[in-house]
Amino acid sequence: MIGLSSAAPQGGCSRAGCRESATWRIDWRNPKIHSEGRVKTWLACDEHVEYLRDFLASRSFPVRVEAFDRADASPAAPIGRDAGSGGDGA
Repeated sequence: MIGLSSAAPQGGCSRAGCRESATWRIDWRNPKIHSEGRVKTWLACDEHVEYLRDFLASRSFPVRVEAFDRADASPAAPIGRDAGSGGDGA
């Protein structure tokens, strides 16, 4: 099962069973139930960033992928309706 926490990022990959450190931050929201100001964050290692991004994008969720810096683990900014998947390398 994929991690579903919306809490502030902690630093480990959100893919179930993965114990690698995160190098990517995946901000997303479900537009059917979340307002534009409600953004959830998953973290991903290099191996799982595409898997997690594709999982969310296949459901037509707005997704933003950015490099994760543990020192900058601040809450995500809102994602607009027309934001697609993106970010560097994902």
